[in-house]
Amino acid sequence: MEYYCGIDLGTSSVKVMLLGADGAVLGTEAAGYDMIKKTPCEAEQDMEYLWQQTKECIRALLGKHPGAAADIRGISFSGQMHGMAAVDKNGKPVRNAVIWADQRSQDAIGHIWDTISREEWNRITLNTPCTGFLISSLLWMREHEPERYAKTAKVMLPKDYIRFCMCGEAATDVTDASSTGIFDVKKRQWAWELIDRLGLQREMFPVCGEAFERGGSVSASCSKETGIREGTPLFLGGGDSMMQLAGNGIIKPGILSCNIGTASQVACALDKPVYDTGFRTNTFCHTGRGLWEIQGSSLTGGVALKWLRDNMLHMRDFEEMTSLAGTAPAGSDGLLFLPYLSGERCPCNDPNARGIYFGMSLYHSREHLIRSTMEGVIFGLKGSLEILKDMGIRFDRVIASGGGARGQLFREIQADVFEAEIHTAGEAEQACVGAAMTAAVGCGAFSSYEEACGVLTRPGTEVTVPDKERVKIYREGFARFQELYQRNKTLFS
Repeated sequence: MEYYCGIDLGTSSVKVMLLGADGAVLGTEAAGYDMIKKTPCEAEQDMEYLWQQTKECIRALLGKHPGAAADIRGISFSGQMHGMAAVDKNGKPVRNAVIWADQRSQDAIGHIWDTISREEWNRITLNTPCTGFLISSLLWMREHEPERYAKTAKVMLPKDYIRFCMCGEAATDVTDASSTGIFDVKKRQWAWELIDRLGLQREMFPVCGEAFERGGSVSASCSKETGIREGTPLFLGGGDSMMQLAGNGIIKPGILSCNIGTASQVACALDKPVYDTGFRTNTFCHTGRGLWEIQGSSLTGGVALKWLRDNMLHMRDFEEMTSLAGTAPAGSDGLLFLPYLSGERCPCNDPNARGIYFGMSLYHSREHLIRSTMEGVIFGLKGSLEILKDMGIRFDRVIASGGGARGQLFREIQADVFEAEIHTAGEAEQACVGAAMTAAVGCGAFSSYEEACGVLTRPGTEVTVPDKERVKIYREGFARFQELYQRNKTLFS
């Protein structure tokens, strides 16, 4: 049996999967880690530690399947998007990676607007720069850490650093690069004119190709450290949102993905680069030439439940939490959660926004806190969904993905708030599937992603249907949710 390896470098864990040429998963390994937050606005990660965790996963997986290493035809990647991993001329990190949740670069965005008009910027990138985007973090580093900036030879996205460690070649792909904020999304290339006008060196930005294109081979040192055969082809891969879509079989318009991982998004594929004229959503390149994706991104997802579990309730695990939350009624007896623990991106691009529990009384208990947190996350995604609908984007199916797809209660809340049937995927780790699929396409095993999806993806069998009575409760709750942010907006700033 031939295998394809997918490596998904997320925000809270790395996962490594071996996917057979027939679509059967041979095995998956995972290792966790945390953000580094020394101040409320910081969000960093040690890329060398993430590389160590990746190697541990690979060794563990191959240790369980010792004969598989010789049968791996190719490896590709999925990764947390937007972040900046800056390295020196020797390929060593000059600092921790500044990831998507970082909020220190508001002044850097102001510098962009002092240099380039919003109209010109938006016309080229189809996006507005946000804190946590690579371009914002790079300009912040130039201003606040000039010594580190002076040492920087290349800037990479987090997953690209892992591939760099495996082969020694710096490169990226159009899906992840389009999430940096300094990318010409229509032309599928770096926005060189904007880079020049900001006074940045072109050499800092790595070679960029399509997700399925070759990006080096496993080096002798990587082979020794991981057990992967030297010379195994590496492919560029993509951002985790796009790999999630591919792993769910979403490589053409008509299907919506609702992903709840550390953060959360609603996203769908496009056959042309459609964008929100208010630039509340993001339009990025998708896998395969001639494909794009549009997504509404919330900076909070499962991380809100993790924060509640670890910092407030000190409970054992998510299963215990969701079981308890299921004892509270829809609407949490009036308790409402605004989930902006790390600021927000869509539908309101506001890094100053913060979380609120509203309507709390002596009657409320742990079950209400947990359920209202879950409801608040879905209400946030509902705001993005309404923007897509207003743009005329239509879909006939919603697929739940990420950790939020695994719990029945989360899927029920999605169905009731979205007022739509929620389908599951056949494989829990869709981003790994998408990355492995990309390796298969890159190797030439399939002529296209569409052909690959027909063999490598498995449709789910569970469908969650909206409940009419709960739908009424959540319509009212969503209206209050929207009003809660608007009435507190000035207080946040």
